[in-house]
Amino acid sequence: MALFKPKAAQVQVDFDHLPRHVAIIMDGNGRWAKRRGLPRTAGHAAGAETFRTIATYCQKIGIEYLTVYAFSTENWKRPLEEVSAIIGLLKKYLLESIEKMERDKIRLHFFGDLEALPPELRELTVRTDDISTHYDGMQVNVCFNYGGRDEIVRAARAFAAECAAGMKDPAQLTETDFSGYLYSAGIPDPDLVIRPSGELRISNFLLWQSAYAEFYYTDVLWPDFSKEELNKALAAYQSRSRRYGGV
Repeated sequence: MALFKPKAAQVQVDFDHLPRHVAIIMDGNGRWAKRRGLPRTAGHAAGAETFRTIATYCQKIGIEYLTVYAFSTENWKRPLEEVSAIIGLLKKYLLESIEKMERDKIRLHFFGDLEALPPELRELTVRTDDISTHYDGMQVNVCFNYGGRDEIVRAARAFAAECAAGMKDPAQLTETDFSGYLYSAGIPDPDLVIRPSGELRISNFLLWQSAYAEFYYTDVLWPDFSKEELNKALAAYQSRSRRYGGV
């Protein structure tokens, strides 16, 4: 049962039958800024506010899991000023989250290789993970320094190491077992993957987990992605028949 029902949505959404897990590729920040004659860093700041708005809305309507693609393993190739701005926004959000997680009962978890982050940021991610263990509310997963292929390779290495140590039998490996080696272990696969900004690709995001997800694409740039746009994605999702390879 949804915790909150908007009074007047532009599209018809059944808020009592929502996807459990929504994943979003937060794309288009740089183009949003360029169109306004602003530095790309301004686009990322605007995108961070959109993330805050959408995460809060997801909690209100009853989404259980929200996973967002914040920074890929390839994004380190971007200009230093832009990378520094993104890391600065992450720090700001983490500090705010630590204050609000107890009040809002939102769990915050990270997918990705966090060893590349400054020590202070790594400590903050550990703190948010620890706080999250005390609550049962909505979980927000932030993919930072994350790549789907990298995640699968890391999982394969971990499994191979256990096989070499005599702890596992390769012949007994199942898809469910392998999922337990991923960053998303214990979390249901996404039902709906949303890609704003007009790009029609997955960009190395949740490659294993999105095998049977429904995809929704929109030309709206991420900083302009509103609650109404999310409603459109939810309505589109609910109009589809998920057969998982069946008839």
